[in-house]
Amino acid sequence: MIGSVEEYLARLKAALRGSDPALIQDALADAEEHLRTALQQSEGAGTKDNRGSALPDIIGKYGSPEETAAAYRELESRFPIGIGTAPAAGRRNPALRFLGVYSDPRAWGGFFYMLVAAITGTIYGLWAVIGSTFSLLSMMLVVGVPLASVFLLSVRGLALLEGRLVEAMLGVRMPRRPLFVDRNLGWMEKLRSIFTTGLTWKALVYLFLQFPLGWIYTLLLGGLLTFSICFIASPLLELVLHLPLELFGNETFTPVWLLPFICAGGFGLLTLMLHLSKGVGRLHARYARAMLVKRKGDPDVS
Repeated sequence: MIGSVEEYLARLKAALRGSDPALIQDALADAEEHLRTALQQSEGAGTKDNRGSALPDIIGKYGSPEETAAAYRELESRFPIGIGTAPAAGRRNPALRFLGVYSDPRAWGGFFYMLVAAITGTIYGLWAVIGSTFSLLSMMLVVGVPLASVFLLSVRGLALLEGRLVEAMLGVRMPRRPLFVDRNLGWMEKLRSIFTTGLTWKALVYLFLQFPLGWIYTLLLGGLLTFSICFIASPLLELVLHLPLELFGNETFTPVWLLPFICAGGFGLLTLMLHLSKGVGRLHARYARAMLVKRKGDPDVS
């Protein structure tokens, strides 16, 4: 018989061993919130002295740790993550594998993520800088600690939002639930949990770094995209619209016999750009999981 919520969570975590860390984090948050809320309701109904006897009934309705773990694994297997998985390459011809990036959802997901990274990175970076500066300056006032805790809670919220964006565009499992904080804790304990949770500070570092990373991604992608489109459209621009090619400040028309090669080079550059987007997306997804998913060594919040 399980005698406490902590014991249930430990058994659930053991039952989910080997599963994705983001899935484990969500399952633990859901279970803790449900069990503690149900216990609070039973106490409010006048059964505070029978808390130990109320827990087995609550667990019986919610499910044993093993049943809950099996349900989460089953649910995870039924719904694809984000944009889905890339098509199997098999033993296709290398040229077909190279051009197959156009039908790879992960390449397009990385492309669109890099495209908007400057916007999201600027929002994250400005909020992290302004919030951190204001929180540090307010520490000399009475309201400094509460304001800093509110800022750190907003960091958690932005990290959860970024995780959903990473999951949707880059196709990796990210947390879908915020970390649970026991409502029975006093306000001092809640403040302490916010400041002592390692995931909070890793998320803050992530928001800081997204500002330069976002601009690097977008500028790199924008440059490659601009060159590839100009090369592809060079026959139309020069032969139909009579617009010269501008290179290093000099305007010149390309020899007609060279235009097909430039156009083909544009398609090649566009293909390479999609391969780069896929590679950057894969690397950034790993980085995001390392920074935004609770790991075994991170301290608990409750």
